[in-house]
Amino acid sequence: MRNIRLLIEYDGSRYDGWQRLGKSGGNDTIQSRLETVLSRLTDETVNVIGSGRTDKGVHAAGQVANFHTCTDMSCEELRDQMNRYLPEDIGILDAREAAPRFHSRLNALSKTYVYRIATGPCPCVFDRKYTWYAPWVTDVEKMREAAKLLEGEHDFLGFSSVRRTNKSTVRCIREIRIEKQERQLRLVFVGDGFLYHMVRILTGTLAEIGAGKKAPQSVEDVLLSKNREMAGVMAPPQGLCLENVRYM
Repeated sequence: MRNIRLLIEYDGSRYDGWQRLGKSGGNDTIQSRLETVLSRLTDETVNVIGSGRTDKGVHAAGQVANFHTCTDMSCEELRDQMNRYLPEDIGILDAREAAPRFHSRLNALSKTYVYRIATGPCPCVFDRKYTWYAPWVTDVEKMREAAKLLEGEHDFLGFSSVRRTNKSTVRCIREIRIEKQERQLRLVFVGDGFLYHMVRILTGTLAEIGAGKKAPQSVEDVLLSKNREMAGVMAPPQGLCLENVRYM
């Protein structure tokens, strides 16, 4: 059986996130759309495995996924046929043969997310669907000071929506860059993995620091206490994009 690796981009605005949901919830997800098209193309029941589960309304420029199939279609043909039948807000950038044991989630070494905050006198009309308009976020240096305290290996439970779990909530953030651009801030998060809502809560916390509502050192209190209520607001989903996933 072949193992096919996909590189995918999508506008998550109208989807219920990446993960296929149960019958009780909405099920217009990126995963379900991909599986429906692939199952029809291959005449098989296809299970698509993603590198991570982006939330409802979150976008991806470099999502990686894989699936197993017995089809004799070439990778180029699979890519082209998927792009023919998928909606216009989901695109397959690349399809290629992967090693039999390749797993898009388990083999990922790091992920990069970018959150965009609009800060101009009004939201840019061309980017308004892909940014969080927060013009009160002005002190970039304090945000960078706090970001340095968040880098490294920590228990990020307080910066997540995780409630009770037997799994580790320790993650390593390798870098947080805050790039100031005209009418926009770009917050770049590079880490070995991220908890549920973690990037959006980190962004909301850094935004409150940039607005003078919290001190940079307050992030250390959240890390020590593991108390979600001590962190900032959760930034809305539309500003977040999974930029890339790195493998060996």
